[in-house]
Amino acid sequence: MALSGIPLERKKKAKSGSRHPTGARVLGGSIEAGSFEHLFFVKPSKGETDRALSAARRLLDNGRRLKREERAGTRALTAYERLLTALTASFVRVYEELATLARLNAGKVYPSYEHLAEATGLGRATVARALKLLEQLGLLIRQRRFKQIEAEGPGPRWEQTSNAYRLELPARIAQYLPRWMKPAPLPDDDTHRRQAVVEETRVMVEALPSSEFAKLIVGGELGKVLSRIGAHLDREREYQKDTQPLTKSYLNGSDGVGLDGQQHSA
Repeated sequence: MALSGIPLERKKKAKSGSRHPTGARVLGGSIEAGSFEHLFFVKPSKGETDRALSAARRLLDNGRRLKREERAGTRALTAYERLLTALTASFVRVYEELATLARLNAGKVYPSYEHLAEATGLGRATVARALKLLEQLGLLIRQRRFKQIEAEGPGPRWEQTSNAYRLELPARIAQYLPRWMKPAPLPDDDTHRRQAVVEETRVMVEALPSSEFAKLIVGGELGKVLSRIGAHLDREREYQKDTQPLTKSYLNGSDGVGLDGQQHSA
């Protein structure tokens, strides 16, 4: 769990995406590949990625409807609804490819921009815009990664590698979905399982050697990822306290509910 990229966040150049002192271009907020994925990825249960994609397509339809209503002067859009109006069929196609990869690879999704462009037939710039909007809508978490490479001269070398992606369906989109597609509260046994995972993680962290504990805490990039995931679970519990039981569950997400039968990938 060592975070060997910690020094990067202390250097303004690394944060801005300029040349890292070792000579490799590493973007700010990146985490070393292989150091966090076992905590980041989740395995979707059967049919969940298909339902997630169906929900995304419904959002596309609703975005078009909202745009018509705004043009007609019959509706004032919220900030989130304005994001929905920017959703396009091309962007949903990118989400479809991510969902396919999640289904085929047990939730482990880390394609390059080039792969997404080739798989969807879209330009790289379109793929980049799609990923940005999908993240803003809360439909995915995107984590930058870097990796160590061999190079001439003393010292380690690093370079940016493909991002890691985790699909989500936040609870705030429920109002734009038909009742049969809305998320359901987690069953008690799943809630208990999640609490057990949190406790096991706490015990594991407390048992780390001082050096490993320092690497985990100082710098905080991995902590930021875990904090985001934990915040999702907290919002999930608060949301379920204030809403009526619904009928389906989806991928863990910001302001969202959990994925029925979801398992943490090893």
